[in-house]
Amino acid sequence: MSHPLVLVVSPGDETYRGYCLEQVAAAYDVVLLTSAEPSWEKPVIVDHAVVDLSDPAALLAGGRSLAERHDLAGVVTWDEWHLVPTARLARALGLSSNSVEVVRACRNKATARSLFARHGVPSAASMKARTLLEAGLATMTLGYPAVIKPAAFAGSIGVIRVDRPEELPPAFAFALAGASRSREDTGVLVEEYLDGPEFSVECVTHCGATTAVAVTRKNLGPAPYFDETGHTVDATDPLLAQVAPAAAAAVKALGITDGVQHVELRLVDGRPRLIEVNARIGGDMIGHLVRLATGIDLPKAAADLACGRAPDLTPTRSGAAGIRMLYPAASGALTARHINQPFAAHTPWLRQVQWIREIGDPLLLPPEGDLFTARAGFYIVTGRNTAEVTDRLDTAADEITVATRADR
Repeated sequence: MSHPLVLVVSPGDETYRGYCLEQVAAAYDVVLLTSAEPSWEKPVIVDHAVVDLSDPAALLAGGRSLAERHDLAGVVTWDEWHLVPTARLARALGLSSNSVEVVRACRNKATARSLFARHGVPSAASMKARTLLEAGLATMTLGYPAVIKPAAFAGSIGVIRVDRPEELPPAFAFALAGASRSREDTGVLVEEYLDGPEFSVECVTHCGATTAVAVTRKNLGPAPYFDETGHTVDATDPLLAQVAPAAAAAVKALGITDGVQHVELRLVDGRPRLIEVNARIGGDMIGHLVRLATGIDLPKAAADLACGRAPDLTPTRSGAAGIRMLYPAASGALTARHINQPFAAHTPWLRQVQWIREIGDPLLLPPEGDLFTARAGFYIVTGRNTAEVTDRLDTAADEITVATRADR
């Protein structure tokens, strides 16, 4: 018996997003809208169309052509860059979706900040800055330390902390370079620095009711940058009950009625303060960690909601999982990448070691690089709780080598 058909827009790369497509395909027949001829996706799809996804008109036309060939039940994407055109496509096809305006508000941090303030959701004070002079005036109002960031980008690209006035000119240039890569808003924000540990709340919203299914504890790289270097998810994390109401309030403030959200926040003096709401499954394999720890299937939930169905959010596991990104100590050409094979072969809690760079490839750390250029790979472990997962991440780190040679 055939399954309902769901259209997936931009499946992403196999390394980080392959699990999403596989989990959706386990419950649905999948047609794909993609920018390149499918390769690894072929075994789990029934049809596809190749279009220029950076062209909203081409994306819309490609989606319409697939809708003419198939009786689509829903449209879904977990690609940050295509959230807005995917919402537009779903509405054009008469399928379930948040409005384009709502999704655009999630993509634009300045708009989101305004909506948080209007609805009383604790966030960070924020001001737009078109020039270095305006950024300087903003810091006079907001004070130091401050955070300079693109108004509409992702992956912590272009986000930098500034502690003193003399650091502002290069920091503003760094943020502006990141913002210039956005197709939606090339503006820069100056924000109050939220001093406290960072988390994300993985949420599922159905008919306006939001369920926080997991909280993700984050590790960040060295200041002044905000690169995420690892994540842990624990099914019994007591922090979930503390941060869930703030996450749900943020989702409601943005007008989201359905979908999966990755809500980022910090605890400041023990109280949650919102950073942003991403209207998609979290990156860095977070959805996979959630499934390893709780059994809850976020990609399937996203597809269910796209098809107008209520997702099953019943936990079937109670454990913990963690991921750590493999960064070099310094920028340069990758000269060594390996794990102690006897250790890997006899360590069942080491669930995955994934290399994403080859020997000789350049690895470039901030400020010249970003997460797309700096990472050599990642590894994932499981355990009974956060403490055990953290200990196992540290143990595995001693068995893994990443080395670079500076280019001369």
